[in-house]
Amino acid sequence: MLIGFDTADDAGVYQIAPDTALIHTVDFFTPIVDDPYTFGQIAAVNALSDVYAMGGRPMSALALVCFPEKGDLAILERILAGGLSKMIEAACTVIGGHSIRDDELKFGYAVTGSVHPKRVLANSGARAGDALLLTKALGTGVISTAIKKGKAEPAWVEAATASMTTLNRSAMEAVTRHEGHVHALTDITGFGLIGHARELALASSVSLRLFAAQVPLLPGALDCVRAGFVPGGLNNNRDFAECLVSYEGNLPEDVKTLLFDPQTAGGLLISVAAAQSDQLLRNLQAASVPAARIGEVLPQAKPLISVAS
Repeated sequence: MLIGFDTADDAGVYQIAPDTALIHTVDFFTPIVDDPYTFGQIAAVNALSDVYAMGGRPMSALALVCFPEKGDLAILERILAGGLSKMIEAACTVIGGHSIRDDELKFGYAVTGSVHPKRVLANSGARAGDALLLTKALGTGVISTAIKKGKAEPAWVEAATASMTTLNRSAMEAVTRHEGHVHALTDITGFGLIGHARELALASSVSLRLFAAQVPLLPGALDCVRAGFVPGGLNNNRDFAECLVSYEGNLPEDVKTLLFDPQTAGGLLISVAAAQSDQLLRNLQAASVPAARIGEVLPQAKPLISVAS
């Protein structure tokens, strides 16, 4: 076992040969959009993300389905079709799965990927002096909440859906071309930017400084916070992790809130040597990845995470 529970990393990694290690991850959840096909796509992108976050390539997947006994099977067919479309795009073979009757619909995948044992990108290698890059904008949690309440503007839904149905494959491929200079990698999902940054900082024994003005936000994300469309998971994230955060300057409350927003199929947080950060950023943007430099890695100190305006 190369990576297990120790550092709250994105997936487990198990070496099976001198040049091969397997990446194991699983993720499933309830619908966050109305369209079944799109929900299937998002579930697949979200499950695949943890493999990319380890620097690996997905190989196979098992579908996990919880579906009401009297549910419309046409809906399930569309969910499965949407998920399969993204698995095909990722060159990941769906080889089976398991379903159970459940009054609450849930869907996702257990995914197996591969990576060279010496090229695993864990969340535990960040170094003081590194730059922090983020490859997707924040806001899917609050926008999904607005969707559930029927209050989301079409432009918000379109932007959030486009983000959640975009694989992190192109971002990962750009990262792997900077082998040796990218020191740590994780994806931003249910614990929000601060929660996953916390895990990276603790695992790497460093501190982080984030620049709030440089953190990209989805269209409508701030509007959702101001309208009170705040999911329970966001409040839980904030209750858990904000004790390790200090704020510098006059940071608006709605911006602070979004730093804890639980993301679905979020982007990658990259800790890269500062000298290589501009080139990596250019490579990401050339691959149509909307990446931004959002912070820096500092020597371990208190607070663990500082957020500047």
